[in-house]
Amino acid sequence: MQEIYFENYGCVANQNSTEIMKGLVKQSGLNITENSDYADLIIINSCVVKESTISKIRRRIQELLKKNKKNFQNKNSLGFSTSSRKNCRLKSVENKKIILAGCMPRIFQKYFKDKKIYLLDTSHIKDLLNLIKDIENNNYDEKKYLSLRNEVKLNLPKISESKIIRITQISEGCLGECSYCLTRFAKGKLFSYPEKEIIESIKKDLSSGAKEIWITSQDNASYGNETGNYFLPELLKKILELKGNFKVRLGMMNPNNVLKILDDIIEIYQNPKMFKFIHIPVQTGSDKILKLMNRMYNAKDFLKIVKKFREKIPEITISTDIISGFPEETEKDFQETIGLIQKIKPEILNRSNFSSHKQTSASKLKNKIPEKIITQRATELMKIHLEICDEIQKNYLGKELKVFVDERGFGNTFLARTENYKLVAVQSSENILGKFVKVKIKKLFPHYLIGEIVKNEI
Repeated sequence: MQEIYFENYGCVANQNSTEIMKGLVKQSGLNITENSDYADLIIINSCVVKESTISKIRRRIQELLKKNKKNFQNKNSLGFSTSSRKNCRLKSVENKKIILAGCMPRIFQKYFKDKKIYLLDTSHIKDLLNLIKDIENNNYDEKKYLSLRNEVKLNLPKISESKIIRITQISEGCLGECSYCLTRFAKGKLFSYPEKEIIESIKKDLSSGAKEIWITSQDNASYGNETGNYFLPELLKKILELKGNFKVRLGMMNPNNVLKILDDIIEIYQNPKMFKFIHIPVQTGSDKILKLMNRMYNAKDFLKIVKKFREKIPEITISTDIISGFPEETEKDFQETIGLIQKIKPEILNRSNFSSHKQTSASKLKNKIPEKIITQRATELMKIHLEICDEIQKNYLGKELKVFVDERGFGNTFLARTENYKLVAVQSSENILGKFVKVKIKKLFPHYLIGEIVKNEI
């Protein structure tokens, strides 16, 4: 029986695709191992958002290939017979194969051509078992597994790490043309999954014990927009109408598409099943840089969205993204970003350094920012955000809050979420996973709270 080892990189959608691939191999009778040394087949689900992640995956593949070769050489040097080698738990380089899935295969096809790596495009997750058979039969055809197609990743077997949290992808690709983005070349144009299949998938997750549903895609707000429509509000209403005591966390939405459905989406957030949490990446506070990024909105648009949400839902948690060191970013541009962050005071700030990808138009921009300046600006952003977090957290000390326990921590610690998705660590000798409890906030940290249970289940 084959042993399969999985390694995942990147976004929540990637995480879900890995869950599906695990479900497919398990259903077919193959084993999943947690140790790559014992694997016949290694499947790496890749990401291309950051250059650092791409480099990390490349190094990991080289490391695995070298490790396999060393294991094979060591076994030969011990004088194993052919039959005894077959029984050795560590797999030799002759047996061990590597499949690279996710966003890298399409973009870096030439790079991996002569590296004994089998490629599986992000739109061919359902073909994984066929690929494994083709590899076994020495019948691998690269074109067969790299052609871009529309694939619905719903109602498939999946193995989730969490018993409580389930991930649902609602679309693939996007209609954006951001000048720095590689993902759009890997995922292709927007393809929204059928509403009926999304609802059916979530029903199955709820019936299996899920109590927290994560809605994800490259841009949730664009759902249905390949037809010129914005169907996210309608979809969410139907999800929230499903029976059961569960919570919904809506993932990333781009500002230009949120603007088209702003009033409708704010109304939906009034529903008690919705976590009061929005992830809207602004990337920069400079309109000049937003134009160079080809982001299709300006800073005022973003501020309008945040202002309206906070007017209607004051407790809303704001998560946003910033790219440090985008080409041609002057000190004035950077100060505009600082000003925007200080104005909106986001609870979560996902900051990344600009990654220059040769395939993108942003890589051709002049006036690249020196690494020293990028580091300085990144440090300043982190310092300002820590100050914002400290200021926000002070409001929670001593408060009693209803939280939903969705993860286990170390020992007898559990991780919970408030109604606005703030992270709270709670200790309990009882198993409170999947329960709503009331806690009193006893201690503060910049990115999470420490709570003490005052009522065990509500």
